[in-house]
Amino acid sequence: MDYPASGAAGGNDKVVNLPTSGRPAGETTGIGGKPDDIDEEAWKDFAKPGTVLSEGLLAIRNVDRAFEPREFLQGAEAAYEMIVTAFADGDRRMLRSLLSPDVFDGFIAAISDREARGERIESRFIGISAADIQDAELKGSVAHVTVKFRSQLVSATLSKDGDVVEGDTQTVSDVTDVWTFARDTNSRDPNWQLVATEAGD
Repeated sequence: MDYPASGAAGGNDKVVNLPTSGRPAGETTGIGGKPDDIDEEAWKDFAKPGTVLSEGLLAIRNVDRAFEPREFLQGAEAAYEMIVTAFADGDRRMLRSLLSPDVFDGFIAAISDREARGERIESRFIGISAADIQDAELKGSVAHVTVKFRSQLVSATLSKDGDVVEGDTQTVSDVTDVWTFARDTNSRDPNWQLVATEAGD
C-alpha cells in the first residue's frame, strides 16, 4: 500500500501519547551538556554512544526529561498501525486526529482519488517486525524523531466491480516505511505528530 510522500510540516494535531515516566514534559536539565541521569550505554540498543543519532537523542532528552526511546517507539508503533488501518479504511476522522495538516492533506487527496475511481482497499494489518530509530534532532524547541518500520500487510486495491487492481487479497507483503514524528518540547502536551512519510528500502 502506497502512502503519499511528504516533507516535514508543522501543525498542532496529535498522534502519539507517550508515558511521562512521572516527569513533567518540558522539564530540562539546563542549557547544554548531557542530562545527568542518562548513561549513553543505557541507550546503546537504540544508538551507539558518541554517534550523531545518540547525540540527537540526548539533545531531545536534555530539554524533555520525559523522553525515553523505548517508550517513544511503543507509542510510534501503535500510531503506525492506526494510521495504516485508517488510510486503508478511508477514515478521515481518525486520520485528522493523527496527522499534521500537510500530511493529512496528502493522505486525504490520495483517498479522494481512490474513491473517485470507485476503488477501495481491502487490507489486513499483520504486525510490525521491526521499528528502529534512524534519526533524531532538535530544531529549536521542536524534537524530530525518524523511525523505520518493517511490517507485514495483506493489501489489495479493488475496482468498483471487485476486481483486483493492485496487490493481492491473500499474500502477505513486507512493507518498509520511514516516518518522522515531531513535538514541541516547550509544550506540556506529550503528544507527537506525524510530520513526514517516505517509502523505505
